Amino acid sequence: MTDRRPRHLLLAASAFTVLMTAACGGTTIDDAQEEDTSGPTGTADPDAEIPEGLKIDFLPKQLNNPYSDIVNEGGAVAVEELAGEFTERGGTEPTADSQVEYINAASQAGSDVVVIAANDPDAVCPSLDQARDNGAAIVGYDSNANCTDIFVNQSSDELIGRTLVEMISEQIGGEGTFAVLSATPNATNQNSWIAAMEEVLAEEEYADLELVDTVYGNDDDLQSFQEMQGLMQSHPDLDGVVSPTTVGIAAAARYVSDSEYKGEVAITGLGTPNQMREFVEDGTVDSFALWNPEELGYLAGYAGAALSAGRITGAEGETFEAGDLGEYTVEADGEIVLGPPTVFDADNIDDFDF
Repeated sequence: MTDRRPRHLLLAASAFTVLMTAACGGTTIDDAQEEDTSGPTGTADPDAEIPEGLKIDFLPKQLNNPYSDIVNEGGAVAVEELAGEFTERGGTEPTADSQVEYINAASQAGSDVVVIAANDPDAVCPSLDQARDNGAAIVGYDSNANCTDIFVNQSSDELIGRTLVEMISEQIGGEGTFAVLSATPNATNQNSWIAAMEEVLAEEEYADLELVDTVYGNDDDLQSFQEMQGLMQSHPDLDGVVSPTTVGIAAAARYVSDSEYKGEVAITGLGTPNQMREFVEDGTVDSFALWNPEELGYLAGYAGAALSAGRITGAEGETFEAGDLGEYTVEADGEIVLGPPTVFDADNIDDFDF
């Protein structure tokens, strides 16, 4: 495969396959939104100039989250390349109420683009709609809301769900019970991935696997650790745990690494190589997966600028250039897909540094 990442984004010796799609269809966001507050309108101009000084605000689920920090570092690089103004806003709790406050702040500050990883698909929409009315392009990334203009997805739900099921199946010998340690109950991406896992589990190949419980650590390290402890108390014969959140998988691995369950209970999910390296090296974790989070933020920054300038509107089939990542195409429902997840294990984890 071809590595199209910029030099300053090469966080690993191996390249991630980047698949992309971008959709839009208007002159400018202000013009496109005069008659409707959502969905593609008007006609995209692929040659429209992206003005300097675009105010692009990134709102992660919460601040001081290691994963979100890496994602937004990529966003900051993109905004710098676009000669824009990067601002990161958010609270320390992953709640919709907290995000509403910062959406309103971005709107009042005259943000041209609001890039948000939503903690709730609906609760943030009134504020996002108001920001759009004030002239902002609304971009979802990582975890979408039901009112964004486009959504930059780290991978497809089906690809992630299938990868998670394949990993846990391999690690527990194709049969047995496992649980899911998720983030928040309303996290759009987590719920979509779990639903995709359930669809894969319905296939005959996985008839001997049983998902027995789903718990939520709210992307808090201590709470996730406690939820992992509670899972083992409730299901002492559990064979494995899948945690599709970087905070959760690290907490689960830490609990198991220092318990009687080490070597008996498989831990897998989504995590970063630097975060999980010690647990792979000590044998607690066989494998886990993730995409390149910095590239996700980088792509979201370029997508937001293209949307704001009218190069895209969110319509299926539109294309745009995302800096050194190359060209992307918008898929159905305004989705832009970064690419498939990469599986990390003892054989390749040291090739990556993020």
